[in-house]
Amino acid sequence: MFRLISQKSCQRVGGSIGRAFSTVSAPVTTSPSPFTPYPPPKFGLPFVSWENGGEKANHTFSAAEMDRRVAGLREIMKEKNLDACVLTSYHNVKYFSDFLYCGFGRPYAAVVSHDKVTTVSAMIDGGQPWRRTVGDNVIFTDWNKENYWMAVNELVKQANGGEAGSLRIGLELDSLPFDRYKKFSSLFSPSSDLVDVGEATMKFRMIKSDEEVAVIKNAAWVADVGGAACKEAIAVGVPEHEVALESTRAMVREIARLYPDSEIMDTWTWFQSGINTDGAHNPVTTRKLELGDILSLNCFPMVSGYYVALERTLFCGQPSDAHLKVWESNVKVHEAGLKAIQVGRTCGDVAKELNEIFAEEGLLEYRSFGYGHSFGVLSHYYGREAGLELREDIDTVISPGHVISMEPMVAIPEGQPGAGGYREHDILVIGEDGSIENITGFPYGPEHNIVSA
Repeated sequence: MFRLISQKSCQRVGGSIGRAFSTVSAPVTTSPSPFTPYPPPKFGLPFVSWENGGEKANHTFSAAEMDRRVAGLREIMKEKNLDACVLTSYHNVKYFSDFLYCGFGRPYAAVVSHDKVTTVSAMIDGGQPWRRTVGDNVIFTDWNKENYWMAVNELVKQANGGEAGSLRIGLELDSLPFDRYKKFSSLFSPSSDLVDVGEATMKFRMIKSDEEVAVIKNAAWVADVGGAACKEAIAVGVPEHEVALESTRAMVREIARLYPDSEIMDTWTWFQSGINTDGAHNPVTTRKLELGDILSLNCFPMVSGYYVALERTLFCGQPSDAHLKVWESNVKVHEAGLKAIQVGRTCGDVAKELNEIFAEEGLLEYRSFGYGHSFGVLSHYYGREAGLELREDIDTVISPGHVISMEPMVAIPEGQPGAGGYREHDILVIGEDGSIENITGFPYGPEHNIVSA
């Protein structure tokens, strides 16, 4: 059960902030506060300490790995002269604490000082955030909409020795909603500074450790398992959603086998057919497969918040000559791209080289998006590492520790010969010695992915 902390005990300062948040002060109606005055006790109390949280979970990453990450963040804090960081994005809370929250409209945080990491979670989650956090956890109640802000404010004050004076606080300005930024602006002393750490933390995450690469490689294997299940389910008359379900089911079971202590969440499949292939992120529908359909297989296993992808063009039965020509051209670009990714080249240089091939093939005008992106703690709703994308306007130099995809796509409009979306997708790991390892095993191209109807 959880223990409600009295307002009197919330006024005591000192001691541990973790599971015994009773030692942290909270504003009361008689004290000056940046918050709306707290309601009478009959409406509930701001903070709780979970007393039935069980034991800490077995984490995907070692203590040494988590220490490495937090040490890196503290180097950023030192460079920017910060007293604390209040991380609020899914990806940074996960990356630096190993807790992936379920927001559902509520704010969450990981407050990082120079000696502690504390996640701030909603009471609806019970003891799960504490169990999953590498560090401490504080739970805020729903009795008052200011309770989250009270908790964050007190943790930041603790980072400053319990004082609310002039502070320098790191925030992620690239993902923080404007209304919450305004709230942070009024939360601390007027002389405090709010400093962006979004870009710096993104660049730090872009370089993957050996443990991260190991997880990504395993997840790539899981994607191959999903791809095989997806291909096996393809047949005329089968709806897209039924094919996707076979893939997702196979991936979830393989993740559970490889990581029996992990949380099973967010793994999904997009399987598109016919006109639905024209967009890379088009959702699954109930459309039934037809003979001659172009198909797009997209498998996305999620292991401990880490995303990988397998994407392939297939056909249900023999493609037309026009379809085959476009498909082979896209495969040509894909293979050139796999060779083009080399240490020392910029992302923009790779994109420009591949543009030339598409232009020679008469397909550049049909290109849909960039040629690849970084992998790590990300999903379709968090974590894009925009500094490592294969686009003309990105000058990042490809370096050891990067994990990046090659995924050219062209989309021919409906009604034209060869209509549909074509995409191949492999994941490359850049080794410390500059070696390039393709960790995607599922085959691509017409020789492998024309499915007999």
